[in-house]
Amino acid sequence: MSRTLLFVGAGERVEPWVRAFAEIAPEIDFRPHVPGADLAGIPYCLAWKATRGIWTAMTDLRVIFCLGAGVDRLLVDPTLPREVPLVRMVEPELTRGMVEYVLWQCLFHHRKVWELEAAQSCATWRPHTYPAPWDRTIGIMGLGELGTAAAAKLVEFGFKVRGWSRSPKSIEKVESFHGADQLPAFLAATEILVCLLPLTPETRGILSASLFAQLPRGAGVINAARGGHLVEADLSAAMASGQVAAATLDVFETEPLPADHPFWSTERLYITPHNAGITDPRSAAWRISRQIAKFEAGEGLDDVVDRSRGY
Repeated sequence: MSRTLLFVGAGERVEPWVRAFAEIAPEIDFRPHVPGADLAGIPYCLAWKATRGIWTAMTDLRVIFCLGAGVDRLLVDPTLPREVPLVRMVEPELTRGMVEYVLWQCLFHHRKVWELEAAQSCATWRPHTYPAPWDRTIGIMGLGELGTAAAAKLVEFGFKVRGWSRSPKSIEKVESFHGADQLPAFLAATEILVCLLPLTPETRGILSASLFAQLPRGAGVINAARGGHLVEADLSAAMASGQVAAATLDVFETEPLPADHPFWSTERLYITPHNAGITDPRSAAWRISRQIAKFEAGEGLDDVVDRSRGY
């Protein structure tokens, strides 16, 4: 059987991936997509965004690997073959990067660093206090691979951590809530809210005025999931009223964020360029090669997307 893997990066630099597969998985015939090339006979595809018409041209496709942990960019394509397994990316470096980002931003909000920045900007030595971590409650929306790892790290730092997910979860020292009925109780004491949800029809627009209103006044908001989770105008209004004191956004409905977008000039709104967690080509090459070997040996694939749930 051919072990050809087609790479459809849609803006990703291809050179690191070529080097990674050559070094880590030389048994894989790794091929960057070339427009107009014959795609018949290719059994595997590693994709981020679909090139128009690519799925119908891949007549022998057997497995689709997503370049990231979220698969919403692929699922919106109506030509995506429903009978072909879709595998989301789960690899240690992606998880480590997201955990690092969440910890960094939670500490930033916990210590209200913007107060220090304001004092420094006017050369003022101003007393600055903050509570102990066990007196600060952080809530994580989404307790999948990334959310669970982030919650564990925050617990390690001593924070009071709570999580909310679609279905019940059990994580040591994390107060867990699930389902729409328990969302208000989850939000009521969440001082710093972290969104790591998958983007589905049910979660699109979940970061809205009604949700912000249920947080304690002056809460912080961190979105490192998808831009589609946030109703941008509602966040602007919540920050203007003081209901949300500060926010960090790594993802946006339109990326790159347009230069004239009001978020750029919003006080206490911090922007990062969708780099909270980045897939490492070497780690991913090893992971994908092991998945292909298992698949060809007749074993089950790991991390296959349940398309009815969207993740």
